[in-house]
Amino acid sequence: MMHFHDTFATPLGSFSVAVDDTGALVAAAFGDLAALRQRFDAAQLVRDAVRTRAVREQVAEYFAGTRREFTLRLAAAGSPFQQRVWAALGAIPWGETRSYGELARQLGSSARAVGRANATNPVCLIVPCHRVIAADGSLSGYAFGAECKRRLLALEGVVLAI
Repeated sequence: MMHFHDTFATPLGSFSVAVDDTGALVAAAFGDLAALRQRFDAAQLVRDAVRTRAVREQVAEYFAGTRREFTLRLAAAGSPFQQRVWAALGAIPWGETRSYGELARQLGSSARAVGRANATNPVCLIVPCHRVIAADGSLSGYAFGAECKRRLLALEGVVLAI
């Protein structure tokens, strides 16, 4: 299947996105095309700034502080459990966090399983996996580094306990 991608600048560096032929977002990553390719299996990727325009505009609005919710169509591939976790991530409001344990209780699962599904989220930022923190309030793993996660949370006004 053909996918379309673009890479553009954000306050946290390059951000790359891929959409399918309907314009639905399938992957996003902080970094270049190589970082994006690590987030999903793409048979063919063609650069297309027109098809990815809606994603670019909403990401820019997020970083400008004028967008708190993304309204993009998503087509991220994952297991039914991953999809449930990603839906729960998407329900965490802007400026709030949840612990892995809180999400696990909500989903009737384990914190470890939730953490693994969170780590495999192919559409970072849009599905806000950065809003999940450790039970003690500390930052835990983030595919793009703790400093990136800290800056995203600070942009949303989150005051970290640790």
